Amino acid sequence: MFNGIHEECGVFGIYSRTPANVAHSVFYGLYALQHRGQESCGIVVNDCGVFSYHKGLGLVNEVFNNENLSSLPKGKIAIGHCRYSTTGNLTAANIQPIVVRHIKGPMAIAHNGNLINALDVRREYELRGAIFHSTSDTEVISYAITEARLTSGSIQEALEKAMSKIRGAYSLVIMSAKKLIAARDPDGFRPLCIGTLPDGGYVVASESCALDSVGAEYLRDVLPGEIVVINDEGLTSIKTNCKKKGTLCVFEFVYFARPDSVIGGCSVHNARIRAGKFLAKEHPVDADIVIGVPDSGLDAALGYSLESGIPYGVGFIKNRYVGRTFIQPVQGMREDSVRIKLNVIKKVVEGKRVVLVDDSIVRGTTSGRIVDLIRSAGAKEVHMRISSPPFISPCYFGTDIDSKDKLIACQMSIPEITKHIGADTLGYLSTENVIRIAEDADTGFCRGCFTGEYPIDVPDEMPKDKFEQKLVE
Repeated sequence: MFNGIHEECGVFGIYSRTPANVAHSVFYGLYALQHRGQESCGIVVNDCGVFSYHKGLGLVNEVFNNENLSSLPKGKIAIGHCRYSTTGNLTAANIQPIVVRHIKGPMAIAHNGNLINALDVRREYELRGAIFHSTSDTEVISYAITEARLTSGSIQEALEKAMSKIRGAYSLVIMSAKKLIAARDPDGFRPLCIGTLPDGGYVVASESCALDSVGAEYLRDVLPGEIVVINDEGLTSIKTNCKKKGTLCVFEFVYFARPDSVIGGCSVHNARIRAGKFLAKEHPVDADIVIGVPDSGLDAALGYSLESGIPYGVGFIKNRYVGRTFIQPVQGMREDSVRIKLNVIKKVVEGKRVVLVDDSIVRGTTSGRIVDLIRSAGAKEVHMRISSPPFISPCYFGTDIDSKDKLIACQMSIPEITKHIGADTLGYLSTENVIRIAEDADTGFCRGCFTGEYPIDVPDEMPKDKFEQKLVE
């Protein structure tokens, strides 16, 4: 899916038993998490309590090179972040991790998620004289922790207090002078896992695929509401805020996470296969071939094929060298950018009835162009199948779905959408079955963007840019 739904970011942290080139390890971890955020990235290294960092706008391999990675010192602790903004402008001030130098000691923080009360908490601090340098809610979290630090015996105690003040989605990786700390909000909206290193150290990351990239072995997920503290004495857990099973965003399994990741004990790849099987049961059709839209539609397409008995085929070749900054100098090229990123293998679809599987339809523009590509290659019929329900409500927890007026399912009926995108038929996965695709995962699920019902109370309206709008009023 192109120009569609985006997730906020990926976080990564490492604690080595001995000083090492931890910046390189974080680099590999961020590379594995690049799919979670492509706007900016950064790495902070702790060398005996002295923090050094490098950050920049762009992809991981654009921001980092051998020279600037080698300029970062060896150390035992380091954290990193790759970002896609759902709150906060795309500016250098918003690049994470955020580094705070405080009377109680330095702190660096990386955040995945979105606070729903960030504006109110920020205003409270500003009225007391606080000065903010960014427009991201991550800085709000850092203020909540540093304020609590003044009356706390440790940074983990301060974080425990701060968690009672902030509301919404947050998976955090925090570094102090001597500790690596990981935490999830009590509802567990965003994933966060722990891995062990061969030397007895630890790694924390948004997804298990990042553990694999540095040779770490998956240990477990951080529990919803849990604070994990890692230091020379090992790993300890604080579960004061662990009060429920959690409601992970189900779209992690549909689209966000890499298929080779394991979340809540469930394989993302297997979950997408199951989504395709459910689709085949809910929306069967007579067809000659099933193909998926790269990349997140491929596993679901395979599942549809396995369940329906319709042969699976590779219908698209994706241009791996077209990045997010691909230059489109004229309007015609901008409108046909899908043709540059995807090319149909004509012999696979020509003269055939095609089942085309994708993860979602947001505005319908991209889906229409992809259907047109298949028809132009000679397909006799195109039956669109979507491995998630229709989006009918905004997301408040770190996904870039910000208003109903931009969602095609809020403006058109399914028959109207079918006609709009040029398909012969269209079928979405049901809201009942979307939470069954990962039913062996040790978590509940949030499906608010599909139902309008959320695990916690949300604002009446909170579009993506409201944080900036309110700050300049």
